[in-house]
Amino acid sequence: MKKILMLSLCALLASPVFAADDPVVARQTIFKQFKKDAAAMGKMVKGDAFNKDEFSKLAAHLDEIAQQPWQHFPAGSASGQAKHKTDAKAEIWSKAADWTKAVDNFKAETGKLKQVAANGDVASIKNQFGAVQKTCKSCHDGFRKD
Repeated sequence: MKKILMLSLCALLASPVFAADDPVVARQTIFKQFKKDAAAMGKMVKGDAFNKDEFSKLAAHLDEIAQQPWQHFPAGSASGQAKHKTDAKAEIWSKAADWTKAVDNFKAETGKLKQVAANGDVASIKNQFGAVQKTCKSCHDGFRKD
């Protein structure tokens, strides 16, 4: 119950209501939750203590929040343009079709991870988690300053 309450609170805090009017802050808040969920899932995938139920909950949450940050990338919120520090490259807007494809791939792979995790086959879960990670890396490589 405590974890559900915390996840709900995190989702609420990641909502635009709590992100003020700054799109950079809003998307960074959501991406921090991505990182938290992915780190917890990664530990399970790499370790011996794999908890199928917990992984399934995290995968469902990741799929839910995978829909959220993309609305917080308006023109003028790239690195060097926004009032808050951001690692977003201008290519998000100059290569909009590529950006949209990368976002759609990520959302598709998180959806698949949610489904695979619900089925509980550990080998399939690990494989699909790797596919999600590849979409993250692909987007970071093309659209994020590191």
